[in-house]
Amino acid sequence: MKKYTFYLFLCLVSSLYSMNAQEKSYPTIGKIHRLDPALDKLLDVNSPIEILGTGYTWSEGPVWVKKGNYLLFSDVPENVIHKWAPGKEVEVFLKPSGYTGTVPYSEEPGANGLIINKKGNLVSCEHGDRRIAEMPLDNPAKKKTLAHLFEGKKLNSPNDLVQHSSGDYYFTDPPYGLPGRGKDEPAKELPFQGVYRLNKKGELSLQVKDMTRPNGLAFSPDEKILYVGQSDPKGLIWKAFPVDKDGNLGEGKVFFDGAELAKNGWRGAPDGFKVDKEGNLWATGPGGVLIISPAGKLLGRIEAGSATANVAFGEDGSTLFITADMNLLRVRTKTKGMGW
Repeated sequence: MKKYTFYLFLCLVSSLYSMNAQEKSYPTIGKIHRLDPALDKLLDVNSPIEILGTGYTWSEGPVWVKKGNYLLFSDVPENVIHKWAPGKEVEVFLKPSGYTGTVPYSEEPGANGLIINKKGNLVSCEHGDRRIAEMPLDNPAKKKTLAHLFEGKKLNSPNDLVQHSSGDYYFTDPPYGLPGRGKDEPAKELPFQGVYRLNKKGELSLQVKDMTRPNGLAFSPDEKILYVGQSDPKGLIWKAFPVDKDGNLGEGKVFFDGAELAKNGWRGAPDGFKVDKEGNLWATGPGGVLIISPAGKLLGRIEAGSATANVAFGEDGSTLFITADMNLLRVRTKTKGMGW
């Protein structure tokens, strides 16, 4: 019996050693800043910020694929979607990702925001092709367009999206993917930058038209609020819009204003973000990734060493992936993202 127990012990040690041997060591970057004691329940200031990949032109749109145990993220200028899996190197998942034309189009032609929808398919915001598209993960070539026109006019360049539990999509449409980024150009067909709702019937409705540069967006845990960030240097704000029983947005109010952060010299603007299960926003903006409470209080920030674009919770739900300029980063948290 003692020999058998000792044998099991050796097997366990050997197994743990093999698992650890397979884990890759990554370089680290940046710093976590604690601005309020409430941060301690969400994030350890000593957690390393790991560099999982580097060398991208502008990394964006991370999304965790639960069934496949891997991360997808965009490099918008390079028109590519990349794939990262634990223990493996980053590889190309899809190219072209957001522009299928044959002539040069703009500085940011590729896919931007990505989500996995309720059917398990990948849904992407495509700058160059100016559409929202859906595709099976195992065969992206079977891509289909979900939204392309509003009242007969081409969308600007869909940027980020979310899906409501009802199945409806909500997305933002700033001009960043247009050849001149929207300045006095014939390619821009809509005179505004909208926030849209695409319902289950495929009907597209304009929900917001008075935000100058709507960008990232996310629901509160109860889906009664849709938060939308605005990446305009003249108005670095996040707005909160009530969602009525029919799925339409009411009048929005400023939830958090990043103007003072910019005055402190913190670089960046509101871009992509996610909400954790307690309702805190993990929002890219001035100074890195800002952790903002449901009451609109800044609890802390993750300084990533460069401008940050977007985030996603993944692995077991308590890992935050960050796309930051040329880098793909990872940091462990004490909370989990919505839906985990």
